[in-house]
Amino acid sequence: MGAFQSFTTNTQVTVKVITVQPGSRLSLQTHEHRAEMWQVLDDAPMDITVDDRQWQAVKGELIWVPQGAVHRMGNSGTTPARILEVGYGHFDEDDIVRIEDDYQRS
Repeated sequence: MGAFQSFTTNTQVTVKVITVQPGSRLSLQTHEHRAEMWQVLDDAPMDITVDDRQWQAVKGELIWVPQGAVHRMGNSGTTPARILEVGYGHFDEDDIVRIEDDYQRS
């Protein structure tokens, strides 16, 4: 026997695997035109921010990032860490509004 989880059916989505290197984090950002679902793929500590909540997510954890939510992921561990990201809605890199960015991107 087996099991499956369905995350979307006949919906416009973008699917990515994001790798965050040790000691790095992505920009604190929002999106106007999409929501995201993240699933942690590795045992490395993933530091997660969604709006006012901050925590360390564990392997297998599902994280919902609502459209317009302020969010960030980081890796405070010593090995690369990956997250599966499913973006619901229109995907456009210009939809990223960076609030803070360690790499001075706008």
